[in-house]
Amino acid sequence: MFANLKPQPADKILALVKAFREDPRAEKIDLGVGVYKNAEGTTPVMRAVKTAEKQLWEIESTKSYVGLAGDPAFSDVMIDLVLGDAVERSNVAAAATPGGTGACRQAFELVQMANPDARVFVSNPTWPNHTSILNYLGIEHVPYRYFDADTRGVDFDGMLEDLKGLKAGDLVLLHGCCHNPTGANLNLTQWQIVVDVLNEKGAIPMIDIAYQGFGDGLEEDAAAARLVASCVPECLIAASCSKNFGIYRERTGLLMAVSTETSRQGLNQDTLAFLNRQNFSFPPDHGARLVTMVLQDPDLRADWAKELEDVRLGMLGLREQLAGELQRLSGSDRFGFLAQHRGMFSRLGTTPEMVERLRAEHGIYMVGDSRMNIAGLNAQSVPILAQAIIDVGV
Repeated sequence: MFANLKPQPADKILALVKAFREDPRAEKIDLGVGVYKNAEGTTPVMRAVKTAEKQLWEIESTKSYVGLAGDPAFSDVMIDLVLGDAVERSNVAAAATPGGTGACRQAFELVQMANPDARVFVSNPTWPNHTSILNYLGIEHVPYRYFDADTRGVDFDGMLEDLKGLKAGDLVLLHGCCHNPTGANLNLTQWQIVVDVLNEKGAIPMIDIAYQGFGDGLEEDAAAARLVASCVPECLIAASCSKNFGIYRERTGLLMAVSTETSRQGLNQDTLAFLNRQNFSFPPDHGARLVTMVLQDPDLRADWAKELEDVRLGMLGLREQLAGELQRLSGSDRFGFLAQHRGMFSRLGTTPEMVERLRAEHGIYMVGDSRMNIAGLNAQSVPILAQAIIDVGV
């Protein structure tokens, strides 16, 4: 049996992590790994999460399973966080998943179950795991233009042109905020135009929202998902708590299925529970319970929101510092897009050869497509990166 196994493609980001670890240079900078880091280079446990964890240790009386869809209280607080009052709670089915990745996987399997002929339209570029999972499941996916390498913004005209190829029943995967890997986002006017196209074509949107609170604020980052959910007959939303709660290793996510037909909510809920049962059975609960405790307690929620806002403003400050330093060194504003992008990531829009020169000559590690993690910087390393970018001629 094992002799029939074939090597799988190497994960480029994990290879980058290994190369960075083995690099002896003292001033090396890791901009490749996709996790938030503070100025000291660590991913801290948030204050409210640590407090909730201590409380949970005191009161938790069992480690028995929760339901197949997870604790309903977790679904409630997350639906409120993401959707607010944009839709009726009775129109939303939801199930806890192992992280946002698990939510995406369950969403794709639901689509495959409901319509085996459905195609999934994905932005070019998108998070690589999106297409990896779709390939594994054998689901046809179609790229639509998204990133303009010249302006480093959204190629909205190209996006709309490609979405003209949609057929009824197709799924369109959209990043709710802080687009990964580019950092370039649609504005609300553009979101409304996309919604109108989807409704005209009979296509179904799926929102992957993994960075709520990292872009323009908790409410602002949810605006697109709320607009979409309130304007279409059906949609899927995959939400992650890894980033905004800092609980990466707890694997905490939620898949929501929203329908204007309230009568379908029961079947949708049962289907989500069934998919969980086939994949991993009962979802993990520890992270979900911490999120629930934080969001239900006014004091913990306020402290969490304050710390999250500090994280957001810190990344925004690094963006502005880098854009300003590059403007000073280059004498032009061609890097101004860095201050306009949002979230952890930006895409420089340069060649793999330039990325390799940054690594070889300056010890700066980023993904080959020039995606860099802004949270991998601090005030001291920004000038080093800026000078390196100028030196290699990006």
